[in-house]
Amino acid sequence: MIAIDGRSGAGKSSLAARLRAELDAPVVTLEDLYGGWDGLERGIDLLVSAVLAPLRAGRAARVPRYDWVARDWGTPWTLAPATEVLIVEGVGAGARRAAAYASLLIWIEEPGPVRKKRALNRDGATFAPYWDMWAAQEDAMLAREHTPERADLVLRGAV
Repeated sequence: MIAIDGRSGAGKSSLAARLRAELDAPVVTLEDLYGGWDGLERGIDLLVSAVLAPLRAGRAARVPRYDWVARDWGTPWTLAPATEVLIVEGVGAGARRAAAYASLLIWIEEPGPVRKKRALNRDGATFAPYWDMWAAQEDAMLAREHTPERADLVLRGAV
């Protein structure tokens, strides 16, 4: 598993898309697992219990999908256990409980104003009212996890 972590707007999805094309690998995005704006920790737990643990045990994973517009869970998709390479991207992909399954942990670092502009340009109407709430969850998680310091690779600047 390649874990791609970084704060909101850092470029995780862009890097994951490039790696998906290069490696022909499936991508699990944590945005599908958070279950709402207060769900950062829940998303990490769901990544481990619903995706990573079943795959490690040789079973298919039922990857949850949260519908941000409907504010409800959609139909999960199935990820076969024979996946040679898996890319996991999102805030929290490098949390210790998920990183225990990773072969490579990538941290993407971008300055706050750049990240915020990028994130709000992408999802402004949806994300803007929750930016501070989400950033506080990121702060708490990163203060505990120290993900950038544990990363195998740190990328700085536009990815």
